[in-house]
Amino acid sequence: MQLNMLFYVALVLLSGLIFGRLVKLIKLPNVTGYLIAGLLIGPYLFNLVPLKVTNQLGLISEMALAFIAFSIGSEFKISYLKKVGLTPVVIAIFEALTASVVVTVVLIIFKFDIKVALLLGAIAAATAPAATIMVVRQYDAKGPVTETLLSVVALDDAVALISFGFAMAIVNSMLYPNEVSLVMSIVSPFIEIIGSILLGFLLGILFTIPLRYFKKDSNRLIITAAFVFLGSSLASMLGLSSLLLCMCMGAMLINISQAANSILKLVDTVTPPIFLMFFVVSGMELDISIIPKIGVIGTIYVICRVIGKVSGASIGAAIMKAPESVKKYLGLTLVPQAGVAIGLSLVAANAIPDLGQTIRPVILCATLIYELVGPGITKFSLEKAGEIKD
Repeated sequence: MQLNMLFYVALVLLSGLIFGRLVKLIKLPNVTGYLIAGLLIGPYLFNLVPLKVTNQLGLISEMALAFIAFSIGSEFKISYLKKVGLTPVVIAIFEALTASVVVTVVLIIFKFDIKVALLLGAIAAATAPAATIMVVRQYDAKGPVTETLLSVVALDDAVALISFGFAMAIVNSMLYPNEVSLVMSIVSPFIEIIGSILLGFLLGILFTIPLRYFKKDSNRLIITAAFVFLGSSLASMLGLSSLLLCMCMGAMLINISQAANSILKLVDTVTPPIFLMFFVVSGMELDISIIPKIGVIGTIYVICRVIGKVSGASIGAAIMKAPESVKKYLGLTLVPQAGVAIGLSLVAANAIPDLGQTIRPVILCATLIYELVGPGITKFSLEKAGEIKD
């Protein structure tokens, strides 16, 4: 008897549900249980879901990330931005770039290839918003750390893309001094970011048009799904950032449409199974066999990135005179790393295959570690900040 795709989808949902409940017994977030479920049933452990099927479930990840980005964008109300000013921007720049600098400098001190050090340092800037947002939602966290965190993770990827663009430009100029345009290498990430922002804002405006004619919740849910998927697909086709585009669409909608809040409530009613499947599938993609391969360079990356994130967030918060809880605990909530980092490592590997053989295993292993421990650290930090109630 051949198992079909719906069977595997059911297995993903049920295993995630069971392990999400089990980890609550040891006071860990549901996200950690979802990832563990995926790790156990995936192709690299018990192989209940073969690698071929795991790859075919990639569409779930695109759908989930698009909705997560859309929800993050809805946090950017003009009234909120007026209240906090430049604080999230400054913190995002400091935490991302400090992580980059610390990783790069320490790798160079340990005499690793400067080109590898620059690229790994640039990728270290990226933070995965998905796991963080899920922890905030599960525990209904509220307070200055949570508010700042939601803004910082939204801005973080833009800083990471710019940082990576500069690193790639420098590395390419070192490898191919007469063949690569330094200016285009530097300008390219700015084009990607600006294009994502402008198209996201445009879709946010267009979003409001069908809302005038369709008032029923069921119809508005269909419109929302259509626009979120349209935004993600256009980003992929045009070489833009899906996360930034969907964030900007959500930000525009929340500021120009009175229906935005009701739409977000509708989205919250249908996305839980999508998010659960996303994290279980993410767990299925984690290959624990690569852990022994990363050696010293991987250990340096994992440790130094956390040091950079924590210290950079504290410095940025101190400069902007943010609340004491933000200075102490925000950095630890920025530990998770996944999609964007993996994507950037793939870009580096495709562009420079020789360096990719070192960079890819390090990032994949770091993702495994960060994704498994990150949600728990985020929960711990928000508890210490007094923003998760019993």
